[in-house]
Amino acid sequence: MAKKKPLAIVIHGGAGPDSDHIHENRKGYEDGIKEAVEAGYKILEEGGSAVDAVEAAVIKLENNPLFNAGRGSALNANGEVEMDAAIMRGDDQASGAVALIRNIRNPVSLAKAVMMNTKYRFLGDMGALEYAKKIDIRMEPSSYFITEHQFDAFSKKRQEEFTSSDRIGMDQLNARMHGTVGAVALDRDGNVAAATSTGGTENKKMGRIGDSCVIGVGCYAKNNTCAISGTGDGELLIKNIIAYDISALMEYKGLTLQQACEEVVLKRVKKDEGDVGVIGVDGDGNIALVFNSERMHRGWKTSNRQQGIEIYATKK
Repeated sequence: MAKKKPLAIVIHGGAGPDSDHIHENRKGYEDGIKEAVEAGYKILEEGGSAVDAVEAAVIKLENNPLFNAGRGSALNANGEVEMDAAIMRGDDQASGAVALIRNIRNPVSLAKAVMMNTKYRFLGDMGALEYAKKIDIRMEPSSYFITEHQFDAFSKKRQEEFTSSDRIGMDQLNARMHGTVGAVALDRDGNVAAATSTGGTENKKMGRIGDSCVIGVGCYAKNNTCAISGTGDGELLIKNIIAYDISALMEYKGLTLQQACEEVVLKRVKKDEGDVGVIGVDGDGNIALVFNSERMHRGWKTSNRQQGIEIYATKK
């Protein structure tokens, strides 16, 4: 009898600085992570694809107002929501991405539709919105996406900017406020996939595009190496081409998934440059969860009986 191929799902809900809000809502975050993991793993268990699994997991996080993606997205400097998302499958490295989109309930599903149904790889702004309307992607009014927490954060930032005499310090503070969600999966056919979605950074300049929707940065998937979803300071991830770099280290230098993730996140990126976190899975079902920040919301489940939910670093 042929040996069963392993299954695995790993999700993240963003890496970055700690906050009172996280402590006050810790159980809510942990429940949200668990729900996302279970949604993705159920699809894998029933024979579904890694692509469908990562989409299902990310949808759960986009629908959860605690996470900075979909509902609960950060507000830009105009008090509006602009969202980015991307998805990639490892067997043929097809991908789809959307940027600067509004009113789309689940940006990851629109990114998947771009990958599956168009000749394009990247749609943005009004073009993405028009395509979404054409294929009946679910939409919501702008008010749906604005949570009390994000509005308070936006209002506080605006007030601080107007009253602060230390503008350099304020710019540094703005750069550290971020959040993303993502998932990677391995299905029973040995295919990997990755997806990432975000509402961006609080009080960002209108039109700013971060790492999450950039293939090779926010996510990357290749069957003979790995699937990766990244999170943290977007401009820093873009500078280092984080997700592809991990895959390349595995392909060209023979590093394991864990070694490659640690090399990129903990060695190549200097700690004082900013926050970076990644989740990954390879074709053998090995998983990695590596970050240099104070916390990274994360959860995982595999057919090798690995399972867990964490927010902070585990004590060794």
